Amino acid sequence: MDSMNKPPISPNPNPNSLFVVLLLVLIPAAASSDLDLHSGDQEALLKLKSRLIDSRESLASWNGSICSDWSGISCDNFTGRVVGINLSDFDLSGSIDPCFCKLPLLENLVLAGNGFSGPIPSCFGRFRALKTLDLSRNKLDGPLPFELAKLRRLEELLLAENPNVGGLIPEWIGNFSARLKKLDLRSDSFEGEIPESLFKLRGLRYLDLSSNRLVGFLREFDKPLEFLSLAANQLSGTLPCFTASARSLSVLNLARNAIVGGFPTCISSLRMLTELNLSSNSLEFRISPRLIFSDKLLVLDLSSNALSGPIPSRIVEDPDRSGLLLLNLSRNRLSGQIPAEITELRSLQGLFLAQNQLAGEIPAAIGNLTYLQALDLSYNYLSGPIPVSLAGCFQLWHLKLDHNNLSGALRPELDALDSLRILDVSANRISGEIPLPLAGCKSLEVVDLSSNELAGDLNGAILKWQSLRFLSLAHNRFSGDLPDWIFSFQFLRSLDLSGNRFSGFIPDGDFNVSAEFNNIDSHESYDDGGLAGEVRVSVSMDLSGSQQLEFGYELRSAVGIDLSDNTLRGEIPEGLIGLRGLEYLNLSYNYLGGQIPGSLERMGRLRRLDLSHNSLSGEVPASISRLRELEVLNLSYNSLFGPVPRRGGLWRFPGAFAGNPGLCVEFSGAGCGAEASLPAEEAVDGGGGGEEGLISGEAFLISAVVGFYASTVALLCSGKTRGYLFQPLNPEF
Repeated sequence: MDSMNKPPISPNPNPNSLFVVLLLVLIPAAASSDLDLHSGDQEALLKLKSRLIDSRESLASWNGSICSDWSGISCDNFTGRVVGINLSDFDLSGSIDPCFCKLPLLENLVLAGNGFSGPIPSCFGRFRALKTLDLSRNKLDGPLPFELAKLRRLEELLLAENPNVGGLIPEWIGNFSARLKKLDLRSDSFEGEIPESLFKLRGLRYLDLSSNRLVGFLREFDKPLEFLSLAANQLSGTLPCFTASARSLSVLNLARNAIVGGFPTCISSLRMLTELNLSSNSLEFRISPRLIFSDKLLVLDLSSNALSGPIPSRIVEDPDRSGLLLLNLSRNRLSGQIPAEITELRSLQGLFLAQNQLAGEIPAAIGNLTYLQALDLSYNYLSGPIPVSLAGCFQLWHLKLDHNNLSGALRPELDALDSLRILDVSANRISGEIPLPLAGCKSLEVVDLSSNELAGDLNGAILKWQSLRFLSLAHNRFSGDLPDWIFSFQFLRSLDLSGNRFSGFIPDGDFNVSAEFNNIDSHESYDDGGLAGEVRVSVSMDLSGSQQLEFGYELRSAVGIDLSDNTLRGEIPEGLIGLRGLEYLNLSYNYLGGQIPGSLERMGRLRRLDLSHNSLSGEVPASISRLRELEVLNLSYNSLFGPVPRRGGLWRFPGAFAGNPGLCVEFSGAGCGAEASLPAEEAVDGGGGGEEGLISGEAFLISAVVGFYASTVALLCSGKTRGYLFQPLNPEF
């Protein structure tokens, strides 16, 4: 009956009680804005500041006593003790003073993106309340100090991109804190095997050990992970199923290791997987048709393995619901045709199937991929025409179909690709002319149509590609005069028109338009013996928000002009010889006459000069000897005459002057004698294409010595020869 004596409970709370509670909540919040920083913590922070170089004065606000005035510092609302430090990307450098470690209530320490140097302070072990320690992107060095094992409350340990932090990953890393959820040691210098304790860590959800020197066999993790990256190590063994992470793992990156064996179908049981990267391993055998991923998969990269057989027609469960953005199966041994079902993956933004053994035609429905930005089918055995439907991929900026057996003409409908920046259909059997409507592809920067069967004059479509950086029309059947505008592209870096039927004169104008042709500043050189450009495409991913791929490219090509193997005549324009940024100039195998312009010394970056097999006359300009960067010189098979001065190092190129009977050696103080004339025959057997007569002095001496000793040994191996050579002079003996 006690319940009968209890006072009734009021259905409405006391308004005064609510007011008191509200005051208790609001007063500390209001007070925190002008809370005094604890004097002991203030002293520790000032000790840290005194040892650092603060070029941007990011810590200029570290004065006074109000906590909120100190940039990057957060304090407890009641005690004024420092609980958080975030100095990321403050452009600070120097070592960390041990006195800084006198912050007993510190929970979050973020020093990422600075230039802190020296070892990781062992006194960090005093931060017993620490939950987050982020020292990423600094210049720290040495091993992980054992004192970090005292941080029992640590949830995140981030030490990425400290190239000199390394050694063995300590065994305690997997059992010092049961709360550890995130461990990021990527791009450091750790070596040895992954500790056993890490495979068993109960709370771990995020593990990134990529870009180290870790070895050993890859094995299962006992607890569920959400993110796992072990890329760019030396891990071996076969691919585990990651069974414990079947319902949690979102990102799995094991690229650039030494994983062998087949591709197990159990990987498709990872139902939450959004990114799978197994590229650059040694996976082999066929891809099972039962390997079907969930619709959550956004990125699948199996490139640079030894996978064989056909491409599975079904990669995801439901193509209509799939959000797959990137499919990269390049550099394998895949065969058969490109399955038409790939064109049902309408969300694709990047499709890379290059360097396989694929045959048949490009699927006619390829235009259904309206979000496609990069398509690379190069180095296969594809045949037939380039589909007109490609015009439907109106967001395409990278189209690479080179080194196949494609035929037919370039279709004018491709002018719809007004975002296209890279077009490479070289080494096919494309015929016809460059259609005028292709002027609509006004964003083109890299165009390679070389080694096809294209013909006709160069028309104005090319003139509209005003962002052009690389143009190769080499080894086709183009004819007619070179247009006056051929050098008038502001960003042009490489121009290759070799191996065609161009005639007439080299236009003398617009040589000053290209910034690259006239740039004398230092830039990276690519010595490939010619102008064969290489385009390296990069892909970055934002899979958290907009789920977009960001594509970029690097053009690796010498700065130069190649007009060789045509029927050009007339003199070499003075402006062409004055291009100060050229690294490569090849005018060989034409009918050019007149003298070599004497202003060659202005081409200070020139490394390769080939004017061979023309009708050039006059003397060798002395200015050639002032080209300090010159590595290859070929003036052979012209009508040059007069002395070739020994000074200036021109005789580093002994075959460069062959086939010029009028040239002679100028000996010091003796002038030119008849005995010094150069032979009319070719000094070195060349393979065509303008490289005949090229040999270095060292190679000439080596070949002479080797030839002498080889001949001597051959003679001595003959019994008759030995008997003749070593018979006594006096028969009596």
